[in-house]
Order: sequence, then C-alpha cells, then structure tokens
Amino acid sequence: MSEDLAGRTAVVTGGASGIGEACATRLAAGGADVVVADINLGAAEAVAARLGGRAYEVDLAADFDAAALAGQTDILVNCAGLQHVAPVHEFPADKFRLLLAVMLEAPFRLAQAALPHMYARGFGRIVNISSVHGLRASPYKVAYVAAKHGLEGLSKVIALEGGEHGVTSNTVCPAYVRTPLVEKQIADQARVHGISEESVVTDIMLTEPAIKRLIEPAEVAELVAYLCSSPASFANGSSWVLDGGWSAR
Repeated sequence: MSEDLAGRTAVVTGGASGIGEACATRLAAGGADVVVADINLGAAEAVAARLGGRAYEVDLAADFDAAALAGQTDILVNCAGLQHVAPVHEFPADKFRLLLAVMLEAPFRLAQAALPHMYARGFGRIVNISSVHGLRASPYKVAYVAAKHGLEGLSKVIALEGGEHGVTSNTVCPAYVRTPLVEKQIADQARVHGISEESVVTDIMLTEPAIKRLIEPAEVAELVAYLCSSPASFANGSSWVLDGGWSAR
C-alpha cells in the first residue's frame, strides 16, 4: 500500500502533533499530497516541510473558511481535539461549547465542504478520529464524551449518504494514546482526583483495557491509512476500535 494514495489530496486537521502528525506522515508515505491543518502554524509548517506537503493555519472554533481548506480534498481526516476535565456541575459552559465546536461542528463543516468534490470524483474517504469515549462514558469529561458520541452519529449519516457516490466515512476509536493531549490530561486528572500522575495512568487510564499500555500514534495512523485506501472501499459507517479490549467489557 506504499503508493496506494498517489494522486490523492489529504487534509489532516490537528496535523501538527500527536495522532494528526502521525496520520499526516503515514498518508504522505502512501503517496498522498498532505495538507497539515493546525492552529499552530509554525508546527504545521515544520511537519509539512518534512513531508513535502502544505501547511494551513486554521482555528476550528472560529468562523473559518471550510471550502478553502477542504473543498478540493479527496481524503479528510478530522483529528483536531482538546480536552477539559471537570465535574458536570462545575463544567464551564464556554469550554463545553469550545470542545463541541472543534470536535463536532468543525468536522461537519469540513465534510460538508468536501463532499461535492468527492461526489464529482466518485471517490472520497472521511476518517473521523473519535475515541473509546465515543462508545463509552467516563466521569469529568462531559464535553469530550458528548462531542465524540455526536461525531459517531455524524460519521454514520455521511456514510449512508456517501456510499452510492464512492465516498466512505468511518471513525477510529482509540483508548488513551501517547500524545501531548493525554499528557496534559494526566495532570488534569491528578488534580481532579487528588492523586499522583502515576496513579492516573495505572488506576484510571489502564484499568479497562486488557492490554496495559498506552497506544502509539503510529498505530492509529496505520488504521487510518487502511481506511483511506482502495482495498477499504467496503469499509463504511463503522467504528473501528483500538481500545485494547476496553469495550469488550
């Protein structure tokens, strides 16, 4: 599958770090022309330069131009995300709106912009980076869980509408991935629960998976690359779980 994506344009949001950077790297290795979209332009430019791609500065919580970013793309990977940890009765309303804007409304707007081009080409791949929290809930993460559950529904509707046009839509649902977002979350969880950061990893993050480790971003990116490939043309409307057995319980 090393050149399976040759001639395809791929937009990866949150592409400057973490899972997004790993996805951009893997798709570029597969031959895609990758657009690294991120709020951090300097970091996006560094990744794009390494991959021979293009950087695009975007604040997905703002009134951005979705058509300018995704209107001509063949592959859309919605990966940008953020987290805020607090009990529901203390959760700031502005943080709730922010998380839903970035992780649910922005994927909708980008898919809406991309679909006409994909339909015209008779080919399109939309991969939404969801989470095990798109399938399960955890306390103190009301906005994240709500956004990811919504993303699952959005992805399935796109799959039903796009299938006849050669466009597939899927979600990837990992447990905790070794990213800067998770590293920050460890500190936040330690504060909320009043425990050490080491205890957050062992007593909270790794209690449910049968495989007791964090996932590496490259593992997620490998699945994303498969879902973007021609051999995955019948993979549509599914939630692809990388949770080490968490949801098997």
